[in-house]
Amino acid sequence: MPSVVRVERTWEQAWHEALYGEGGFYRRPEGPAGHFATSAQGGAAELLAGALLELARRESLTTIVDVACGRGELLEALAEQADPSIRLVGTDVVDRPADLAQRVEWVRSPGGRHLPDLGSPTGALVLAHEWLDVVPCPVAEVDDDGTLREVHVGPSGAERLGPPLGDADLEWADAWWPAPREPGDRVEVGRTRDAAFAGLVEGVHSGLVVAVDYGHTRDDRPPAGSLVGYVDGAVCAPVPDGGCDLTAHVAMDSLRPDRLLTQREALRELGLDGARPPLDLARSDPAGYLAALARASQASALTSGSPGGFLWALRRVG
Repeated sequence: MPSVVRVERTWEQAWHEALYGEGGFYRRPEGPAGHFATSAQGGAAELLAGALLELARRESLTTIVDVACGRGELLEALAEQADPSIRLVGTDVVDRPADLAQRVEWVRSPGGRHLPDLGSPTGALVLAHEWLDVVPCPVAEVDDDGTLREVHVGPSGAERLGPPLGDADLEWADAWWPAPREPGDRVEVGRTRDAAFAGLVEGVHSGLVVAVDYGHTRDDRPPAGSLVGYVDGAVCAPVPDGGCDLTAHVAMDSLRPDRLLTQREALRELGLDGARPPLDLARSDPAGYLAALARASQASALTSGSPGGFLWALRRVG
């Protein structure tokens, strides 16, 4: 167990600087897609875009905002499929990508939990896809006496235990992470994520706000926490030096959504289930069969395994 010695910064501070500071991971030229794939990239983005357009159609929404959108990969897929009457807006910490579809509006974001002014859109579907897991939060650990102490970290990733968790963070932990705590157990305090999501909701005049992320609920909190690093497509130790992504799963129930469901459930509701096309199609339309089979494979990738277990938190506004 780390000894009780104060070091340079809290995890929340070091995490923010490593991702969003000058030269931070998310400001690098290659963008997130240079290191890992998400459902908003590659062939899967086409299907996810179609599902989001169906959701917007069902809810009579005419603006789609993609928060923390990387370099606009999902927005490109949306631009190819969306009716010209649908307004598309992207926001991230970098300048507008030069090759982004002209119809996509762009708003520069300060990064982390801090949001730009989105202009209080009306009739908007606001998507935060894998955003909250990279909103830095305090990391706390139980010491030998059973006290939750904030974990501090140095540039190399070496950790020490700092002072006891502050009142507001301790109140959140008691309310939302109340599982039995043994020495060495960790809590990733989701108060900053709750505030970020609430800020996003408050910035919308009317519509539907959807956070999609790796997450957990009160019944399955990870006792050891989930903070981890990613670089070049592989998991690595979480070192806050700007050389890797830093992510931790989200306490999705503490966002107080109107609905909370898995990506598998959400996409199946929107008509995306990964079912294979009938074999008769292979005889009557071989090319059509192959195209349908590829689509089914992409849909299966979105609705099974790890992506299928993503959680969707939906909050209606107005």
